Amino acid sequence: MKIVTGSTAANLPACVATIGCFDGVHRGHQYLIEQVHNIAKAGGLASCLITFTSHPRQVLDTDYRPRLLTCLSQKIECFEHSPIEYCVLLPFTKELSLLSAREFMRILHEVYNVQALFVGYDHHFGHNQGEGFEEYCQYGKELGMRVMQSRALVEDGTSISSTLIRSCLLAGDIKNANAYLGYSYYLSGRVVDGKKVGRTLGFPTANIQPLCAEKLLPAAGVYAVYVYVGKERYAGMLNIGSCPTVNENEQSVSVEVHILNFQGDIYQELIKIEFVEYLRPEVKFESVEKLTWQLRQDKEVVKNLLHQKG
Repeated sequence: MKIVTGSTAANLPACVATIGCFDGVHRGHQYLIEQVHNIAKAGGLASCLITFTSHPRQVLDTDYRPRLLTCLSQKIECFEHSPIEYCVLLPFTKELSLLSAREFMRILHEVYNVQALFVGYDHHFGHNQGEGFEEYCQYGKELGMRVMQSRALVEDGTSISSTLIRSCLLAGDIKNANAYLGYSYYLSGRVVDGKKVGRTLGFPTANIQPLCAEKLLPAAGVYAVYVYVGKERYAGMLNIGSCPTVNENEQSVSVEVHILNFQGDIYQELIKIEFVEYLRPEVKFESVEKLTWQLRQDKEVVKNLLHQKG
């Protein structure tokens, strides 16, 4: 897949394209991407994804902080595993937000050589949000661009969407979130200094600072996870929360992982966490001893669970 920015747009071949934020690049997006690829291949055209370098709402509201399933680099990583040939990274600006749908479609056609445009089943663009697929088809006829509407991916009456996946993650429903994503939800971050309380309990943890500050953290609680350190994968149990038993007055949320069967200094290293299953909510125990007992039980659950998954 070739990454296209404004300076290289003139080199784009005639293409079939779709446009959107693609947060999560979940199975619904993958279904749309497959439709674009098939239409492009059948028509002898290139296939193209057009996505924004930042969340559009951030440009319009500087106080807005999105809770992203994937930051830009992660989206591109997901795109690279798709059959799409080109990915256009389009900066979203206030000037762009003021364009009408027709004006925006004209840019897609004339600047990015889009000959056919796939519109998401629930996607709208242009400053007039009242316009929809019928208007886009009319503008397409005027511009010489074919406009098609994608089908939604529906399972058991549920339409797979980024909003649905966020709701699952915030409820600790990792199983369904991963099923809708088509891969395990993951978090990348740097190991930073913590309070080192875990090692006094016999459970040393790596304190993780997420690389993307806008990355959505799942619900507070304890999780079975896979931890990638370099090229090696380890089982781990991860806690998201304030650790109330040992940090009684702490309000800030931390992400800490105990890596099973691992010894080594990984401070300042980048690691990747894959969420496998939610085990339990974060609890304030009556004593450190009871917390330690529970951690031992959690560790056994994680070992058995991840051993079964291989």
